[in-house]
Amino acid sequence: MTDFTAAPRLDDEDEEKPEAAPKSANYVIEKHLFEARTVLITGPIHQELARSTAARLIALAAVSKDPIDVIVSSPGGHVESGDMIFDMIRFVEAPVNMIGTGWVASAGALIFVAVPRERRFCTPNTRFLLHQPSGGAGGPATDIGIQAREMLKMRARLNAIFAEATGQPVEKIEKDTDRDHWMGPDEAIAYGLLGRTVANATELRGR
Repeated sequence: MTDFTAAPRLDDEDEEKPEAAPKSANYVIEKHLFEARTVLITGPIHQELARSTAARLIALAAVSKDPIDVIVSSPGGHVESGDMIFDMIRFVEAPVNMIGTGWVASAGALIFVAVPRERRFCTPNTRFLLHQPSGGAGGPATDIGIQAREMLKMRARLNAIFAEATGQPVEKIEKDTDRDHWMGPDEAIAYGLLGRTVANATELRGR
């Protein structure tokens, strides 16, 4: 006896399939950036940015040893977060090209010099800023003394990094960074901070 109350069976091609959730614009952008082996470092340097940058560098280096392009536009920020990015750029096996744009300042400049000079590029309207680290000291007098000593040690360490990266004597770096030291592309090339300017991606690839 036929049961007319039973639902009719649908063939596979007739079965209704749930629609895939639309991919967000951020997902699409991140996917294409990953495929292009490009990492963006923009805005203030902080721990969250350092973590996400390190994760992207490690993931890209795991996929391929082809070059990674890192685009930097930053006013600076937390020095230790800049240190993390600096060290991870040197840690991964894939070579890194550094492209400055907008402004590359303070901890952003530290990140910029993580690669050899011949791999440091910038767009024509980029500005660079070197200066000594700053920070507020508070608390008991003994803690203020400790913080002051640590700031001096940090300053000496950063000056040594920039001296090695630019070929300038440490004494000149110390003098220049005592106040804000701004440079355009031509000045940055003469200073040893920058390799060359590129107006478009074709010039970068045609090096």
